[in-house]
Amino acid sequence: MASKKIPLLIALIAAVGAFVYFDVPSYLSLDNLRAQHADLLVWRDANPLIASLAFFAVYVAVTALSLPGALVMTLATGAVFGFWWGLLIVSFAASVGATLAFLITRFLLRDVVQKRFAGRLGSINQGIEKDGALYLFTLRLVPIFPFFLVNIAMALTPMAAVTFYWVSQVGMLAGTAVYVNAGTQLATIDSVASIMSPGLLASFVLLGVFPYIAKKIAAILKARKSLSRWSKPKSFDRNLVVIGGGSAGLVSSYIAAAVKAEVSLVEKHKMGGDCLNTGCVPSKALIRSARLLAQCKRPGDWGFDEIDVKFDFVKVMQRVHKVVAKVEPHDSPERYAKLGVDVIDGEAKITSPYTVEVDGRPLITRNIIVATGARPFVPPIPGLDQLDYLTSDNLWELEKLPERLLVLGGGPIGCELSQAFARFGSRVTIVEMAPRLMIREDEDVAELVQTRFEEEGIQVLTGHKAVEFLSDKKGEHSLRCEAGTNEIVVGFDQVLVAVGRSANASGFGLQELGIETNPNGTIRVNEYLQTSIPSVYACGDVVGPYQFTHTAAHQAWYAAVNSLFGGFRRFKVDYSVIPFATFTDPEVARVGLNELEATQQGIEYEVTRFDLSELDRAIAEGEDHGMVKVLTVPGKDKVLGATIVGENAGELIGEFTTAMKQGIGLNKILGTIHIYPTLFEANKYVAGEWKRAHAPQRVLAWLRRFHAWRRS
Repeated sequence: MASKKIPLLIALIAAVGAFVYFDVPSYLSLDNLRAQHADLLVWRDANPLIASLAFFAVYVAVTALSLPGALVMTLATGAVFGFWWGLLIVSFAASVGATLAFLITRFLLRDVVQKRFAGRLGSINQGIEKDGALYLFTLRLVPIFPFFLVNIAMALTPMAAVTFYWVSQVGMLAGTAVYVNAGTQLATIDSVASIMSPGLLASFVLLGVFPYIAKKIAAILKARKSLSRWSKPKSFDRNLVVIGGGSAGLVSSYIAAAVKAEVSLVEKHKMGGDCLNTGCVPSKALIRSARLLAQCKRPGDWGFDEIDVKFDFVKVMQRVHKVVAKVEPHDSPERYAKLGVDVIDGEAKITSPYTVEVDGRPLITRNIIVATGARPFVPPIPGLDQLDYLTSDNLWELEKLPERLLVLGGGPIGCELSQAFARFGSRVTIVEMAPRLMIREDEDVAELVQTRFEEEGIQVLTGHKAVEFLSDKKGEHSLRCEAGTNEIVVGFDQVLVAVGRSANASGFGLQELGIETNPNGTIRVNEYLQTSIPSVYACGDVVGPYQFTHTAAHQAWYAAVNSLFGGFRRFKVDYSVIPFATFTDPEVARVGLNELEATQQGIEYEVTRFDLSELDRAIAEGEDHGMVKVLTVPGKDKVLGATIVGENAGELIGEFTTAMKQGIGLNKILGTIHIYPTLFEANKYVAGEWKRAHAPQRVLAWLRRFHAWRRS
């Protein structure tokens, strides 16, 4: 591609050189225009078509090459051809020339700039794709913005050339008309600057702002139209009703109560949602017990000849329930009632944008937040519905350890629970359709986890598609899988379905209100977490795109604040820095980009690794495996993303999360004191690896000579 750009660069340099060499700027001056005006009129009268084409061609060339003189050319066209014909020539010549400048800049620079500044340009690109025509129209209307800079700037974005042309054609028309009309009054012009009076400039600014005002008015009218089917109550009993008592619902109601709003929280099952009752809390309690058992099976690693551990799976599950019960008061109705939340036990149904019925009791509210979460997705595999299958919802009712456990799905939930049950003694087989476990992580990360799984006796069948579940008369169960042209049958006693989660977006009135959903079943919201009905907001797993407890809580702040104060100030939800972890052993934690995502998005990066086998504390703990991997901007210490595989990775990733959020680079991490000996030092050491790779070699060479001189 670089070789294709060379001829164009040579042609551009030659054209600009000729422009300077032949002193073209002196011809494109107001004084010269006045001096040549009479001759130009004679030439026009003698050759009207040639004169028109000549002016058109010169104007296109000047604007395409971003050369000075376009304003004088506009005046000249008005002076020579009059207002209407001059406006026609300049309008089209300016748009064609601007589009050529746009295309030239795009060909030469866009790919380089987008790769170099990919992290910073992401939000800009999204804004251009959504409202690019409006932005450009505003810039074209206001003459204080240099048009050649607008051409260059827009060329570096994803804006379509066709859009750029027609918006420029329309947007530049008003300013062009002013200058062409001024050209018809050439004798009265003292300078180009005198054409634009403060009043005229103010008028253009108002024109530029008008599209935004119109957009705001359109949004208000659209909102009113969407609410027109329902009569708005004269008064409200509540400021906010929150449906769902999981992480998103709890945080939303907590914030509303904290700012003294009247808020009701409706939960039909258990407060705390999936995280407390069937997800994060019980799974981590189970993983902790399994981890202790696994450590006891490695007595030699701790200097023992033998560690004899006996366990009862029933008691292990009892401990899990005790842990849930101990955490439960944090999310209890009593606690939230003390905080000022009206907690209602019942099933909610949204009957209007202002009304929620709970078991027939109407709640009149100004705004509603839907935080109904998600449930395990059960794929339509033949034979599965005939089995008493397990999911992350009902798994915690087990009282007997499955002898042979089949786990469908190699994502975070499937991996965490597979390892836990394998450590208790189940013969576990994971069936995953993707080519590797944890498909969103880098290949080397997934390989570390799979190696540990296989060492612990877990059978990992990646690249296998589940085709059919089979059961014979003896009650034996099996799964038929396909891997390319091969077929395999896996026997099992119980199957755990862990292939993802589906949003709880139906059954409580959304469809009746006409609230829009996405193809994957989640509720469609805007950047303020507002649904297609303006008074209804949504957050958490029912919205996505991240189904984590901490992102649900993060979204809840925006949903609560925007619903309560959106008429005065709104905040766009920020997904720029999202950390997450998979609690396998070794743990896998990540924030920002990994190599897979950076490559897919065309973002250039450097990779720095530090092997935890070199970390003193990891060696002392007997956990000297895994790595810290950091992606940075090439040649700079700015962190694009970090992945940690190893002991306590979920805690260690916090430093990189803060670094990305606060704009802290690896140099500052390296300059921060980390306690010795801790696992936390791994972050400092990976920063040291980056520093070593970017050491100033020329300076070091001179220092070597300096020290040699000092010794002599």
